[in-house]
Amino acid sequence: MGLSSALATAMSGLRANQAALAITSGNIANAQTPGYVAETANQSELSAGTGGTTVQVNGATRDLDVFIQNQLRTETGGAGFADQTSNILGQLQSLYGTPGGTGTLETALNSFTTALQGLSTSSSGLSAQSTALGAAQTLAQQLNVTSQGIQTLRSNVEQDIGSSVTQANTDLNQIAAINQQLQGLSANDPSAATLEDQRDNAINDLSKLMDVNAVTNGANQVSILTNTGIQLVSGTQASQFSFTSAGTLSPTSLYSSNPAQSGVGSLTVKLPNGASIDVVANKVISSGRIAADLQLRDQTLVQAQNQVDQLAATLSSSLSDQTTQGTAVTPSASLSGFTLDLSNLQAGNSINLTYTNSAGQQQQVQIVAVTDPSALPLPSPFGVSPQVVGINISGGLGSSGINSIASQLTTALGQTHLQFSNSSGLLQVVASSTDNVTVNSASTTTTVTGLTSGSAQLPLFTDAGSPYTGAITGSGSEMTGLAERIEVNPALLANPADLSVYSTNPPTAAGDTTRPNFLYSQLTSATFTYSTQTGLGSKTAPFTGTIGNYLQQFLSQQANTASTATQLQQGQSVVVSTLQQKFNSTSQVSIDNEMSNLIALQNSYAANAHVMTVVQTMMQSLLQAQV
Repeated sequence: MGLSSALATAMSGLRANQAALAITSGNIANAQTPGYVAETANQSELSAGTGGTTVQVNGATRDLDVFIQNQLRTETGGAGFADQTSNILGQLQSLYGTPGGTGTLETALNSFTTALQGLSTSSSGLSAQSTALGAAQTLAQQLNVTSQGIQTLRSNVEQDIGSSVTQANTDLNQIAAINQQLQGLSANDPSAATLEDQRDNAINDLSKLMDVNAVTNGANQVSILTNTGIQLVSGTQASQFSFTSAGTLSPTSLYSSNPAQSGVGSLTVKLPNGASIDVVANKVISSGRIAADLQLRDQTLVQAQNQVDQLAATLSSSLSDQTTQGTAVTPSASLSGFTLDLSNLQAGNSINLTYTNSAGQQQQVQIVAVTDPSALPLPSPFGVSPQVVGINISGGLGSSGINSIASQLTTALGQTHLQFSNSSGLLQVVASSTDNVTVNSASTTTTVTGLTSGSAQLPLFTDAGSPYTGAITGSGSEMTGLAERIEVNPALLANPADLSVYSTNPPTAAGDTTRPNFLYSQLTSATFTYSTQTGLGSKTAPFTGTIGNYLQQFLSQQANTASTATQLQQGQSVVVSTLQQKFNSTSQVSIDNEMSNLIALQNSYAANAHVMTVVQTMMQSLLQAQV
């Protein structure tokens, strides 16, 4: 290798040092820049063709661990889900208040039962009556406030979905735009590194909102997919999410896969090929803030509403429902059964049957009256007791109406060998011993609508002023949203004495505690079965207990759920923090390392410069020797 080759090699070294110095300078300058990934010069050896070698710098390489980066994005999505869930459930707990504290459902119920207990000792006292009614109003108002608070949370979540969708679309468009800018650029191009940093920042931001999988091809183009395989970005094309908000939500604003029946905002994604997908129905998103919002809006907070609605419904029906046993048919060797008076049956009221089938097994049937044919048939999961059957009573309860009811029941329950008929305007249900079937009991449960009907029952609580019967229509159950509408019977507020007076003919005797005792007993010791939509119990073993037991049970469940969500959020935060530290250990600029690099570059630059000086001296000596 001659002097000219040595000089060329030293010059290439100086150029390489200068390029590396520019990269090191950029690292130091961006040490505190969020999302900046440290870069390293790509230095390679070149043959000089004369036995020597030179060096060149081919751009820069970003110092990152792709495996850790993908893990971090996955856990970031989990953290986004956990953060939002914990936040909303924490607000729900604040709405319920501290157990035993003022302004809580628990305290309001206890105050009401205490007032009723006082009324039992002074049933004719106006003060005791007014106190009991005041406590009832406080309980109803607390249910109203709780229901409104839950719907406010749902509405806030609905609004948050819209904000998150806007941000997601911005991120997707930015990723696609940067893909386009990177077309034609080498992955080692210094300008490509800056664009890749920006693209990674957009992907990281998107991962907080939903689950994402980023795949980079050989042309440095990133494709973004969800865990379900829906492609959100393909090269320079981005999918677009569309959210149509329903505005302020109410208890009846529920999700349905049928857009025409859904009462909440719809979320769709339009793919680059023009196809549109329902995000919720197809479960496109399984993690991130948006997934948390959807679950909270359509499931978690709906269940919380169901719980307070069930409390309101049980409070109402426990005080107004009256069960009347059927009259046994004339005994005979071949038939067993009862006749039932259906004259007081209203939509939502029921006929209750217990019979022993041919296998010797006791079965229960609850026959629910409806006046909206579109509500039929009523759902009744297989193997669940009691079996639920709906009957249409819109034709009235006269003779023709009873005939219709008997015909409907024969069609619905014919396989049980129960026989239904009209017996002088009464519904008769019998079974024949030849079929080895026995009717054990039959009764009707109807709603008392008068204050002085002669029975201890009364409609103390109403549905916005109307008796609550639990009616079911094609659009849903009357129980839905009852907690928001429940109020003390206006007629009772106008005449507090009826809290004790249950009959005017004959008149209730002064000091008679029949009604106060009944009310107190129903609220403190009577047991009821609660809907599985409350999240308590199961379809085959629904939760059964007193009203107080039920209240404590669902409040405890909500507290445990909130606590679990907080623990999950804290655990997820630790995981994300740990992964971020691992990622930063590779990708983040280390000032100490960069200072070491500067010293090395300084020494290398000086050495290359010295080589040039030596070569220059030798060349001068050579020229002088030739003179």
